[in-house]
Amino acid sequence: MAGGGKWQGGAEQERRPRGPLRKILRRTFFILLVPFAIVVAAFLNFADTVASLQPPANPKAEAIVVLTGGFQRIDQAVDLLKSGAGKRLLISGVHPATTGSQIRRNTQSSADLFKCCVDIGHEAIDTIGNATEASQWISDRGYKRVLVVTNNYHMPRSLLELRRARPETEFIAYPVVNSDLKTTNWLRNPMVLKSILLEFGKYSVASVRDMAGARPASGLRTVPSRATPAEE
Repeated sequence: MAGGGKWQGGAEQERRPRGPLRKILRRTFFILLVPFAIVVAAFLNFADTVASLQPPANPKAEAIVVLTGGFQRIDQAVDLLKSGAGKRLLISGVHPATTGSQIRRNTQSSADLFKCCVDIGHEAIDTIGNATEASQWISDRGYKRVLVVTNNYHMPRSLLELRRARPETEFIAYPVVNSDLKTTNWLRNPMVLKSILLEFGKYSVASVRDMAGARPASGLRTVPSRATPAEE
């Protein structure tokens, strides 16, 4: 019996240190769980917002800005220009080696349309640069109402940057829907999920930066310059 009591007392001594450690681990888990839940909820809200974006039925503005990232966006923007949704088009963020003539041929548009109504911006290297470039173009021409053409998942951050750069201008979203997120299970599509997660991360960083009042770099290759007519 004495031996058993000694063994029991030793076992109790071994268990005692685990109590405080378990409490610390449990509290740490719940402390970490709260921000994790907030991030997950924010991501799901972002994804739902992106999935719900649809082009307006009868878009109408003074001008159109398209943020490069694929010819599908540019095709859509040129079609809007042709239909009279805007009087002039800025294609922002075009690679310096790409000419207006190449874009015109790829969109199967007339030389007259590009000569009269299309400007090319070659300086933007990212979304911040798109906003800087577009802001200068809008300021030069005095536009108050502008259609914004880009992918649906890219639209929230694009509008955030554009409104920061040009708060006095009304920007109207015209999302290009590459993936129908509303009717498909995008959580099971690794490529789509990766794109949305990446864009959510960038959007979150941009939002925090704005709330902190930080001033980002211009996002341009060189000093700010004006967009040039496509057929120059």
